[in-house]
Amino acid sequence: MAPVISALSPVQGPAAGGNQVVVSGTGLLGATAVRFGGTAAGYTVSSSSSIRATAPPGVGAVPVTVTTPGGTSNGRTYTYVPAPVVSALSPVQGPVGGGNQVVVSGTGLFGATVVRFGISAASFTVTDDGHITATAPPGTGAVPVTVTTPGGTSNGLTYSYVPAPVVSALSPVQGPVAGGNQVVVSGTGLLGATTVRFGATAAPFTVTDDGHVTAVAPAGAGAVPVTVTTPGGTSNGLTYTYLAAPVITGLNPGQGPPSGGNQVVVSGTGLAGATAVHFGAVSADFADVSDTQLTATAPPGQGAVPVSVVTAAGTSNSVTYAYTTAAAPTLADLNPHYGPTGGGNAVVITGTDLAGTTAVHFGAEAATGIDVQGDAQITVTAPAGTATVQVTVTTPAGTSDPATGNPYYTYLNQPAITALTPDSGQASGGTSVTIAGTDLTYTDEVLFGAVSAGYAALSDDLVVATAPPGTGTVPVTLHTPGGTSNALDYTYEE
Repeated sequence: MAPVISALSPVQGPAAGGNQVVVSGTGLLGATAVRFGGTAAGYTVSSSSSIRATAPPGVGAVPVTVTTPGGTSNGRTYTYVPAPVVSALSPVQGPVGGGNQVVVSGTGLFGATVVRFGISAASFTVTDDGHITATAPPGTGAVPVTVTTPGGTSNGLTYSYVPAPVVSALSPVQGPVAGGNQVVVSGTGLLGATTVRFGATAAPFTVTDDGHVTAVAPAGAGAVPVTVTTPGGTSNGLTYTYLAAPVITGLNPGQGPPSGGNQVVVSGTGLAGATAVHFGAVSADFADVSDTQLTATAPPGQGAVPVSVVTAAGTSNSVTYAYTTAAAPTLADLNPHYGPTGGGNAVVITGTDLAGTTAVHFGAEAATGIDVQGDAQITVTAPAGTATVQVTVTTPAGTSDPATGNPYYTYLNQPAITALTPDSGQASGGTSVTIAGTDLTYTDEVLFGAVSAGYAALSDDLVVATAPPGTGTVPVTLHTPGGTSNALDYTYEE
């Protein structure tokens, strides 16, 4: 009786042959030949119902038959499948942690059983005979991507695992809320950057090399992280701060001499971090910078010019500063020329062109309480100080010349009394009392209790006073422009 084939497993294989095919049926014992189409195959008879054959090379669909002494069986179709070919990967690189979707393009991909990245199998979905979407497994370096089907294993195309980028520095680290400034992002693994973000906002950028990207900051506000994304992933974030542009609200003074040199206090907001102060097109020196104020030295100039401040956030509005030919002030005299080291006393200054006074200095110290009574007189409160100093007056037209007039002011120590000789006298007064002490030269009053006494200042440590009439024991004090002395007792005798 002729044999009968009921099944083949598998029913397809590579054109090169070589795979094992189990032929199932009846009457297979004593087989003398197994043919794939017209080509004989090597085989082993397992039993009357099973033969294991090695598929020979072939193409297309061919009938598989078994011949025994009882005849030749029916034929069962076996299909030769061409080996798959991989022609492209998209993308061709990704993070070492894997997880990204890679589209594998080629031919003969239908029926894929395995997709490998190097030796690691990947999960995948067959879209059609020309496309597979695979999820890259974790890996390192460059590996071949292959596809295996019943037709065999494809050629390999290179897929590269790329380390995630690292951002190490930004320059500058701040800029205007309107954006537009160039920010150099430094780090490693930046080559192949696909996105640079300031916070959630993508920025235009140019890759210089693996360590540098130059981005154009987009508009923003506050502090935001700057990140770089490459096929290897997204970097750490470094902080970039959006700054409000500076605003000038006032200048003091708002005018000055054409020769420049006067100090101009610029008030406003956002002035911290100032990089330049301009008077028209001329840069000015500046100091004492805070967020609300800085002091600029006016450069020489003519006419009315705009003053502006530049920071990393941009250039401020401008406020007009006028160069004027008005005469600088002159100082003729002071009243008084003496005062205590602690300051606080009123000093009347006379001179010319004093109207518009903006500052008065006793040496290097600024006076307070400036009261302008007219073009010829002002009154100020003396600051604390020591020794003899020169007083100067500043107006928008300049600062007085200390070489003219009598601008000298002397700080006096508080006087001290150490002894009264005698320390008693007749009730009718008239007793000559020698007062010993220190800093007595500028004595302007001697008091016995509340009563003024006649006196003569003989030296810095000696004053002779004539006791006025009185009764009992009274305190004797001495006053100079440096202050009032301590008190010593003087007793009137009955």
